[in-house]
Amino acid sequence: MESTQDSLRHVDDQPTDKTQPEPNEPEAQPRPLIGAELSTPIYGLFTLGILYTLYVAHQIVLPIILAILTSLLLSPLVKKFYVSWRIPRMVSSLLLVLLVLVSIVGVTYAVATPVLKWAEDAPQGISRLLVGQSEIRRQISKVTESAEKVEKSMEELSDSNKAKPTTVVLQTESWRSQLMSKARNGIAGLLLALALTYFLLVGGDRIIKNLVRQLPRSQRRTVLRITTDSQHEIAQYLGVLALSNTVVGVATALMCWAAGLPDPAVWGLVAGLARFIPYLGVILTISLLAVVSAISLDVLWMMAIAPVGYLLLTTLVGFFIEPWVHGFRMAINPVVIFVAIFFFGWLWGPVGVLLAVPLMTVIQVVLKQIPRLRPVYKVIAR
Repeated sequence: MESTQDSLRHVDDQPTDKTQPEPNEPEAQPRPLIGAELSTPIYGLFTLGILYTLYVAHQIVLPIILAILTSLLLSPLVKKFYVSWRIPRMVSSLLLVLLVLVSIVGVTYAVATPVLKWAEDAPQGISRLLVGQSEIRRQISKVTESAEKVEKSMEELSDSNKAKPTTVVLQTESWRSQLMSKARNGIAGLLLALALTYFLLVGGDRIIKNLVRQLPRSQRRTVLRITTDSQHEIAQYLGVLALSNTVVGVATALMCWAAGLPDPAVWGLVAGLARFIPYLGVILTISLLAVVSAISLDVLWMMAIAPVGYLLLTTLVGFFIEPWVHGFRMAINPVVIFVAIFFFGWLWGPVGVLLAVPLMTVIQVVLKQIPRLRPVYKVIAR
């Protein structure tokens, strides 16, 4: 027994070869190519690359995003027409796309014609407001006289021998040509978006089903739920917003008519459409109504009817009626929505401002359905 223990002790005292792994020791795992300390910078660079691509390729990206959002809105109607009345998807999709096109053209014509006419008459109204005998005119005259005296004194102090500065005239493109160029690009993008919307309504479900078949079974239900919830959220948001904006537009038109403003129906339509842009649309409408009232009316309290009435009306609708009807389903922090409006406006211009809230609706649904992204949803939630 002692010899056996001595032999075991002798074996234990022998130096072991560290290069050979122990039988029960797990093998060393291969070192990852990218360390954990580099993952965050790489993700940041990837995000910046995506943003730069979206900014540069906006003429292609915007019609695609607009078509996807429009197809999400109209897809339930196409399904209902097929299930209830057996109308083929191609026919119902074409009718809905044509209806959207006619609505856009009709609203643009109804708003643009009176607004352009008012813009032609606006300089005369502004000059009448400023040139007439009023307190504003007297204050402006005082400021102008002071500025002329300062300018004359500075001319006397200037060196008479000083050479005359050379006048440089820069030839720039006129604002009308720039406006026509942007209008052509906008019309082309709109037609492309409507054409893509038609094809998505006809074959979009087939693409989603083919995509789901390629995913693992654990992820199929998540993708289908994201698609269904996105359709429901966008349809509910736009439906409730369209109803409330119609009420606000009609009430604003009645207030403008009571105050005696020209073309009250047009200003009511503008007031209703501007509310599709949260916050900024209300500010622009109040400013526009204030300018129109100041130019068209003479009495101060009548000038305040349209802008103050619109402010009270949109506050009542926005804070009390819309949340109650909407059911608080758009549970995103207002600060996040405000930042999103400025971000998408910087990224894509006026179209980005219009698409900010629908895009945040889809982003909210995606963040809520994916477990790894749910903490981000809890951060931006109301």
